[in-house]
Amino acid sequence: MIVLASQSKARRALLTAAGIDAVIEPAALDEGEIKRRVRGEGGTTERCATELAAAKAARVSQKNPDALVIGADQILDCSGAWFDKPRDLAEARGQLRALRGRTHELVSAVTVARDDKNLWGHVARARLMMRPFSDAFLDDYVAAMGERLCETVGGYALEGLGAQLFERVEGDYFSILGLPLLPLLAFLREEGAVPR
Repeated sequence: MIVLASQSKARRALLTAAGIDAVIEPAALDEGEIKRRVRGEGGTTERCATELAAAKAARVSQKNPDALVIGADQILDCSGAWFDKPRDLAEARGQLRALRGRTHELVSAVTVARDDKNLWGHVARARLMMRPFSDAFLDDYVAAMGERLCETVGGYALEGLGAQLFERVEGDYFSILGLPLLPLLAFLREEGAVPR
């Protein structure tokens, strides 16, 4: 059995599209506490995303003996400022204004655990350059996307209308959506969890 320790619709959709029938069981985790601790210790975005992904996988694997549990997390870093999923549309608008005309980095980590033991992990980085869009465009974009903006770190969805926010994208598409899918599939094949 494969379990996805995430409530992310994007991660679920990526696995489903790749033919992975995963059980969905979000981890009840205080992500803010982990982020504050890692930042307080001078930790990197890579370390933070990895710790969050591992903590999610470990938590859910305790309740699912013998299952391969996938944990994933993503941190957006723009010149040292870390962004989370916006809490509301006003915050989403503020994040998009802060990112407008600038380059930021998405760090996406994935881990797989079994019986509360981390078996494997991978981290991917992508660089995205937002174009200097107008306030009118931003207003139209927020109105069109609505509450969906609160489902993604940074308040955009590259796989849809959010593509219009960008000038340039460097990195793995699946990782930008929140899950380094190709390395994960390779690991699952090695484990015999999906067909070779």
